[in-house]
Amino acid sequence: MSLVFVGACSHAPGITGRAHLAEPDVRDAFHAAFRAMGEALAETKPDALIVIAAEHFANFFMNNMPAYAIGMADHYEGPIEDPGWLGIARTRVPGNADLSLRLVRGVMQSVDVAYAEEWKFDHGIMVPLHFLTPRFDLPVVPVNINCQGPPLTPLHRAWAFGEALRSACDAVPERVALVSTGGISHWPATPDSGKINEAWDREFLDRWARQDKAAMLSYSDEATYRDAGQGGFEIRTFLAAAAAARGPGELRFYAPIPIFSVGCTVALMAVE
Repeated sequence: MSLVFVGACSHAPGITGRAHLAEPDVRDAFHAAFRAMGEALAETKPDALIVIAAEHFANFFMNNMPAYAIGMADHYEGPIEDPGWLGIARTRVPGNADLSLRLVRGVMQSVDVAYAEEWKFDHGIMVPLHFLTPRFDLPVVPVNINCQGPPLTPLHRAWAFGEALRSACDAVPERVALVSTGGISHWPATPDSGKINEAWDREFLDRWARQDKAAMLSYSDEATYRDAGQGGFEIRTFLAAAAAARGPGELRFYAPIPIFSVGCTVALMAVE
């Protein structure tokens, strides 16, 4: 088995950029849980880390918006945002083009996927890496799911994409870790920014931790938009992780942190 670790976490830019404005106790507990997740990741001794993030119009736009894309380079740079604003210094992150190519070929056996040899990392990847691999020394395979520009990939297809990633990982000799990163409920770049639907978040995370596939796939985009904002569409990254892991999840941290504009999550999932 080549998939050795699966986790899920939030990636909002305020997690680092507005950390000084948050209530210290909850911020410190969240950051500690994030770093502990990085320690658990390191214990599995991965050769590479797949990060499934959501496209924020940093690399793709509506003139060419793939449902799924995988990076295929030997190195990447980020953040694309102003480092002072995000609170993360611009750096070069190692990749593994050969591994990415083999994973792309594996995924293509069941799900069509785009690929890119040039990729700038935004907060969706850089914020998790800041906590999980603070030395930026673990090769990363970036993966994007379009959660921003409708028409969005259906939830059952995001699940199928996660299954395809699992099959691709199991076919390579490298030890591969996978982390999905997204919302959950949030209304970024709108007048409702800072609003969080804690009840909705906890219900989704309960379904996710129980690996209740039918319940996870039962959300409609209309209901998600109403109850969790456009940021709620990022549950697609969580679904892909659940499909890849196959085992139950464990919620390590959850708290609504309005200054971060998101319900902040750290969770692990058993690989079976």
